[in-house]
Amino acid sequence: MANRQLQVALIKGDGIGIDVTEAAISIVDAALKKKSAVRLHYHEIHAGAGYFRQTGQDIEPGGEAAAGQADAIYLGAIGLPEVRHADGTEISPHLRLRDRYQLYAGVRPVRAYPNGPQRLADPRARDIDLVILRESTEGLFYSAAVHGRSQVIDDREVRDVLRITRGTTEKLHRFGFELARKRKRRGSRGMLTCVDKANVFTSMAFFRQIYDEIAPDYPDIQTGYNYVDAQALDFIRRPWDFDVLVTENMFGDILSDLAGGLVGGMGMAACAEIGDETGLFQPAHGSAPDIMGEDKANPLAAVLSGALMLDYLADKADDATLAAAASLIEDAVYRGFVEQRLRPVEFGGDMGTRAITNALADLL
Repeated sequence: MANRQLQVALIKGDGIGIDVTEAAISIVDAALKKKSAVRLHYHEIHAGAGYFRQTGQDIEPGGEAAAGQADAIYLGAIGLPEVRHADGTEISPHLRLRDRYQLYAGVRPVRAYPNGPQRLADPRARDIDLVILRESTEGLFYSAAVHGRSQVIDDREVRDVLRITRGTTEKLHRFGFELARKRKRRGSRGMLTCVDKANVFTSMAFFRQIYDEIAPDYPDIQTGYNYVDAQALDFIRRPWDFDVLVTENMFGDILSDLAGGLVGGMGMAACAEIGDETGLFQPAHGSAPDIMGEDKANPLAAVLSGALMLDYLADKADDATLAAAASLIEDAVYRGFVEQRLRPVEFGGDMGTRAITNALADLL
């Protein structure tokens, strides 16, 4: 498998999604070339709010099936503020892709970079390096509007379901323990914290119960617990004390944005959503159509998402050169901040999308 060409379904989407995707792919390809790794073949699929405005469909015919046939899916960003469904909800075909391909493991790395924004005064904030593992198919998002699962009672009441299943939760927790083990081999502390609201909700107590059942299989990994409200507080008080955190879908959505703010903002927020058969990779920020094409977008979240994709494909294809290319990108971003060669406009710097992309290419 390592000798064949790998297929990536490419959805540029809306707004700055187009700008940052093109930047990310150029860096991914440059890193692959530097490491003499297998080439990626990109199959572009049209989807998003702009496509919906033109056609009345949120993804091109056959696009969902084509995305699942690829080795990985790369997504820029989707959404335009003025384009909505009749019920007022956003255009979000990517939520259907999550559901269709059961991309249950939402990986959100949070890392502080030298000379980057430091929102906390404590000097230990320089060492923030954690991962939020967000379940991405169930929880409260099981009732997301795109799935049509809400119970609407006339114009008086809406009921949304929070769903936790044993099958998905077991896979999620095992993914979390394996991720903590992988990070431990790279020098992290090797700890998995279960974040829930088990003191109030039966579903969350079930989530924690399954965590406790699986933990003995990983005696080398430290375990921890936190209620979600306390975790939000601890992200302000002591974020440097955490390694990998596993949580329900909605809780993970909120906490990952909070944690991202600690290390600069959403322009650094990479994301992977991984299932048993494929994975989807995207920057966690929005489409920011107000700055589309103005060379202001920070492409680093998209670039780091590309590195996550290479790391995933390395495991999938059993090809160490892909992992080496991923590490090359991550090291280039880190060194770029150390040497102050990456100065995004987002952080008050003087470098837009193209300048950052060119600087990263030089760093590679």
